[in-house]
Amino acid sequence: MMVEETVSNQNNQHEIILTNRNSLEVTGVVSVESFDSEEFLLQTEYGFLGIRGQELHIKSLDLDQGRVAIEGHFIDFSYLDLSMPRTEKTKNLLGRLFR
Repeated sequence: MMVEETVSNQNNQHEIILTNRNSLEVTGVVSVESFDSEEFLLQTEYGFLGIRGQELHIKSLDLDQGRVAIEGHFIDFSYLDLSMPRTEKTKNLLGRLFR
């Protein structure tokens, strides 16, 4: 049963929607690793996402659906690793080999 859940989660899309630099919605979230009023660390389907800002707080959280909504003043977003789906890694590797 656990394997089926893991496989189904890998088919989810990962999106980041920023509205007016003060409202953020992220999909494809696996877990919230840490957070405070200045920084969030989310594990997503595509790797760890670091979010920095001021007066940040969680508006809504639904890990069953892989969704997090955050409000505050956003300054920076960055992925902390190069994790991507296996098919994308294969395409990139083949592209570099056959240039």
